[in-house]
Amino acid sequence: MKRRAFVTSLAAWPMAAAAAAAAPTSEEGKIRAIAEAFLREHGIQGMSIAYGRDGKIDFEAGYGFADADAEEAVTPQHRFRIASISKPITATAVMMCIEKGLIQPDSKVFGPQSILGGDYSGDVAAVTVDHLLTHTSGGWANDKDDPMFKNPRMDHAELIAWTLANQKQTHKPGEHFAYSNFGYCVLGRVLEKVLKLPYDKLITQEVLTKCGITSMQIAGNTLAERQPQEVMYLTAKPGAAYGMNVTRMDSHGGWIATTSDLVRFASQLPILLKQDSIHAMTTHGVSEGYARGWNVNKVPNWWHTGSLPGTTTIMVHTAKGFCWAGLLNGRSEGLGLALDKLMWQMGGLVKA
Repeated sequence: MKRRAFVTSLAAWPMAAAAAAAAPTSEEGKIRAIAEAFLREHGIQGMSIAYGRDGKIDFEAGYGFADADAEEAVTPQHRFRIASISKPITATAVMMCIEKGLIQPDSKVFGPQSILGGDYSGDVAAVTVDHLLTHTSGGWANDKDDPMFKNPRMDHAELIAWTLANQKQTHKPGEHFAYSNFGYCVLGRVLEKVLKLPYDKLITQEVLTKCGITSMQIAGNTLAERQPQEVMYLTAKPGAAYGMNVTRMDSHGGWIATTSDLVRFASQLPILLKQDSIHAMTTHGVSEGYARGWNVNKVPNWWHTGSLPGTTTIMVHTAKGFCWAGLLNGRSEGLGLALDKLMWQMGGLVKA
């Protein structure tokens, strides 16, 4: 369904539901009213939310449509592309490898005697694991030249080689923060090299299974590759969500998940990492707002957002250990900030 057609269809939502939302009598009813008003305001077809702590889910719900054309309602079991929320998952696996002594933060990634090897020198050969974790590699930013959205037919190895040959760094490693999807793509290959497993299998084995998560997997690219209980993605340009190589984005933006999956992950870091490692992963470096796979502030709260055509996401770990995730199957200007505000608002009702 085209975005304009869907926005028009929102006016036809059942009157009974609108009446119920107008006079909610419980926290659950109030949350539903807030969520459905948000979907109508922003022209988004569906949303899933979950809240919890210590691996336990306090509240989960779905609102709107997983597929508006089929009138398929969103449930808590529906899976969404989570986009860049994939980065904290990858960063956690890297920190686990550091704890085990398999790599060091200052381990070189490219060049002689490095993790990935290759005939590289100069600034490329100076890039370390920690530079990639902190987005301070000196190049390959998430801008109009983002290599992860180029050469869609190349596999990881081909894309990395092409990027290093054709897109030079603009800063010395360690000096400048520039959010980099490519950097986290490379970290996925570092993990594969060190653990000798494909990225999706090593994350499942080392991270997800330990958190009791069983429904996450790497997304497909096309509509034909839509997975069971995966939502449809609504875009202003029809089909835009299905013209990317999302599978290749694995370690920086390729997972699909339920909201409860993400809450279980975010709320159980202590079963994956020692406290010193969690502190290092959530303490800022060159950028005061970003640490190692997580956005951070002084509270301290940790979070990450995600955005792709047809996808807007957020995952939050608060200073008091209360965690949540919100996933939308649509995207528009400013929607990420609006989703953040919405999740805080509904979180107050969940705690009540």
